Amino acid sequence: MRNPWDIIRKSLALKLIATAGLSLVVSVAALSYFAISHQEDILMSYVVSEADRLCTTIKLGTRYAMMVNAREDLDQITTNIGSQKEIQAIRIYNKVGQVKFSNNPEEKDTVIDTRDRICHVCHQSTTPPADLPLRNRVRIFTGPDGVRRLGVISPIQNEPGCSGGCHFHPPDKKVLGVIDVVVSLAPTDREIASFQTRSVAFTVIVLLGVGLVIFIFMGRFVIRPIRRLITGATLIAEGGQCSSIDIDQADEMGTLVHTIERMGKSISEKQIELNRQRDEYQTLFSLVPCIITVQDRDFKLLRYNKDFQEKFRPQPGDTCFHAYKGRSSKCPNCPVVKTFETGRSYSGEESGVDATGAMRHWIVTSSPVKNDAGEVVAAMEMCLDITSRKQLEDKLEKSERKYLAIFKNIPNPVFVLDAATLTILDCNESVQPVYGFEKAELVGQSFLMLFPEREREAMQPRLRENALFDRVINVAKDGRRLFVTVRLSPSEFSGQRVLLATTSDMTKRLETEQQLIQASKMATLGEMATGMAHELNQPLSVIKTGASFIKRKVDRGEDIDRAILATLTAEIDSHVDRASRIINHLREFGRKPDMQFGPVDAGGVLRRALDIFSQQLKLREIEVVMDIDADLPPVSADAGRLEQVFINMLINARDAIEDKWKAAAGRGETPEGGKRITLAAHRAGNAVLVAIADTGAGIPPGVREKIFEPFFTTKPVGKGTGLGLSISYGIVKDCGGSIDVVSEPGGGARFDITLPLAGTEATEQ
Repeated sequence: MRNPWDIIRKSLALKLIATAGLSLVVSVAALSYFAISHQEDILMSYVVSEADRLCTTIKLGTRYAMMVNAREDLDQITTNIGSQKEIQAIRIYNKVGQVKFSNNPEEKDTVIDTRDRICHVCHQSTTPPADLPLRNRVRIFTGPDGVRRLGVISPIQNEPGCSGGCHFHPPDKKVLGVIDVVVSLAPTDREIASFQTRSVAFTVIVLLGVGLVIFIFMGRFVIRPIRRLITGATLIAEGGQCSSIDIDQADEMGTLVHTIERMGKSISEKQIELNRQRDEYQTLFSLVPCIITVQDRDFKLLRYNKDFQEKFRPQPGDTCFHAYKGRSSKCPNCPVVKTFETGRSYSGEESGVDATGAMRHWIVTSSPVKNDAGEVVAAMEMCLDITSRKQLEDKLEKSERKYLAIFKNIPNPVFVLDAATLTILDCNESVQPVYGFEKAELVGQSFLMLFPEREREAMQPRLRENALFDRVINVAKDGRRLFVTVRLSPSEFSGQRVLLATTSDMTKRLETEQQLIQASKMATLGEMATGMAHELNQPLSVIKTGASFIKRKVDRGEDIDRAILATLTAEIDSHVDRASRIINHLREFGRKPDMQFGPVDAGGVLRRALDIFSQQLKLREIEVVMDIDADLPPVSADAGRLEQVFINMLINARDAIEDKWKAAAGRGETPEGGKRITLAAHRAGNAVLVAIADTGAGIPPGVREKIFEPFFTTKPVGKGTGLGLSISYGIVKDCGGSIDVVSEPGGGARFDITLPLAGTEATEQ
């Protein structure tokens, strides 16, 4: 149980209440005590005065009886007066202490000792005084019944009338006797007790009332403000913000509150700033992306940040060299040692193994920590982990070696070109086998030197604008013409903006393609052989008929009419021209020309391709429907190769129709839709769309994605090579176009060939 004095000692409010209460109790108690004492003195003084007045009254009432020595009157007077309620005794003593008269008959003629308290007042000296003050004649004592009594002695003086009248007392006697009046103090004591009770009750009430007022006052104007001040001060002490204390007083307490509020606000603002700075520096210290330690002169770790804690897990009292590297002694060339020796900062690079056993690398910087006297008492060591950078450097070095090896050994020639001037800055080792130039011969030269001289000026802006050039011509050191694909990509080389130019030699591939195309042409010519016989048979028949007619006329010696002769010669001449065109067409189709792009009339090429097969299709009863726009714009293509595409499509359409009808005849059926090939050519935006459709058997869905693959064919062995559609696809792609097929099984097929317009037409569009 707590000591109450400790509670009071630790509480200002209780001290104030206890001090004020004790002061009030002492003050009121003292006031009550003095009031009671004063009242008691007044009452006692009144009682004494009344008792003395009674003595004087008795003395005056008995004077005459004493003068005439009327003893019965004296007895009667004392008896009558003594019969009053509060009078306990009335005695008249003579000079030797003998009771001469008394209201108590038993006391008559009794003698008391002069040393008794009654007589001691007068007989304490040899000669009794003639006159005594009242206070010396009063005695208070307690009777046998326990009630206090007041006794007053009044001397009886020897008057001239007495000494001269009765001659009983000589004149030299001053005091003849005394009158002793004893009164009861019971009423007085009751009055005093009642007053004391009232005074105590009043004091208690006053104390309680004043105490309550003091308690309320102290609680309202002292304790509550103090508690709120304590709350605000505690909040301030704990670092909180005390912006307002709910006290509305205009006195000193209110002034104190406002002062504390201002102080709290100022402290809060400063505390907020200090907390912000503390948190900022603590965050910087703990979360800064480097290792930070603070070491004393014995290299023991005093503080360290979170990064160091996680990576090295130091033990209490650990040293830096043990935590970092597991050493038992300081590191050689330690920057911290130098800092302690000179008081300056030092930097260096170190490596070590962390707590996980992994090799780490750091850039170390040490700084001195000084006291107020400027002495170096500690050192701060900051270590920036560069392990990742080191690893990246190693990887970069390996990567550089790897890519340098790739650059040098890649089978395609690679050139590093200045992006602005196209000067060759570097090249790989594959350049020499392809172009025949040594690296030293090319570095510093323009990349344009590899192009034919007539094309260099046109190629310069194109090389900066485009990233891919297909089938361009380069010239080797020995003058050989190379067909190459050039790919350009921007990059950086030694901090310089460059272009990486990769060339792929396509010469052999193009030669192989030419051979395949020529083989396809030869196969197509074989397919066309039967049709050519029919195509040439008609003009030969006309020539034969005309020649026979002339021969007969000549043999008979008959004249030939000029009109008839003119008609015959004109007809023979026209059919000779037609046969010549057919033969030249076949010869041109069968020869192996270079691919040359230029403006081509796609509709005209489609009609020429149809001319070769017109008789074949008529003999097979295949109807041809033409839907070609009359004003088709030219497309960018090679006319010879484009004609080969259309011829391949016509052959495939013819074979598809024949296969469908043969299969239907074998089943004894007649297919619907007839035999028909539809040729259409229309403009579609920046291109021309050529559609070749047939009413053949169609293409099964399972093989539709494979028909453009080389050597894939659905025809019987010996009838198809599988190169027609593949070569056609390549030719169309080389022209910058596209080829698609739309087909339903049994519903025929349609090949849509999209060819881009020639340069001028495309620009106008």
